[in-house]
Amino acid sequence: MLIDVSEQAATRVERKERTRSALLEGTLALAAERGFAALSLREIARSAGIVPTAFYRHFASLEELGTSLVEEGVRQLRLALRETRRTPDAGLAAPVRFVFQQVDDKRDLWGFLIRERHGGSAPLRGAIAVEMQLIVRELVVDLSRVRALDAWSPDDLELAADLIVSTVADRIADYVVAEARERPRIAERAVLQVRLIALGMASWRT
Repeated sequence: MLIDVSEQAATRVERKERTRSALLEGTLALAAERGFAALSLREIARSAGIVPTAFYRHFASLEELGTSLVEEGVRQLRLALRETRRTPDAGLAAPVRFVFQQVDDKRDLWGFLIRERHGGSAPLRGAIAVEMQLIVRELVVDLSRVRALDAWSPDDLELAADLIVSTVADRIADYVVAEARERPRIAERAVLQVRLIALGMASWRT
C-alpha cells in the first residue's frame, strides 16, 4: 500500500512537471508569432491541453510564467558558462562560442529573451536585466583574477565586463533572426569583437 501511494505521488509530480513544461513551450511558440504581451491565459492553457483554471496550479499569473522562462533560460546559461570558464586557459573565445551553441539549441527561448529585453513588459525587462547583471558580476570576478588587471578598480572591471556582455547580447539578437548560413559569421564576429575589447583592455588606464 505504501508503495502504491508513493508511486501515485511520483506520477502526479511527473504529470505536473510535464504540464508545466508544456505551458512554457506553448508560450514560447505563441510569443514567437505575436509577442508575449499579446498572449492570453486562455490560449496558453489551450496550447498545453488544459483548462484555464488549471493554469493556476502551475503559475500565479502570466507575469510569473514569463519570469520563469527568463530565470530558467538565463540561469542555465550562467551555470553552464561557469563550468566552461573553469577550463584552464579557456580564454574569452571559448565561452563566447559556447554561448552561441546554447542559443542554437534553444533558439525559441533566446528569441523570446531578445524580444522581451527591450520591448516586453516592465517585469520581464527587469527580470532579464537582473539575470544579465548576474552574468556581468561573475565576469567581473573572472577578470579580477587576471594578473594583468591587478591594478584595475572594481568600477573599471565592471565597465569592461558590461561591455563584453552587451556586445555578445547584441550579436545574439542578430543571430536568432539570421538565416542559417549567416549564423557562423555572426558568432565569429562576436568572438572578434570580444578579442578587440580584450586588446583595448590591455591599454586601458584608469
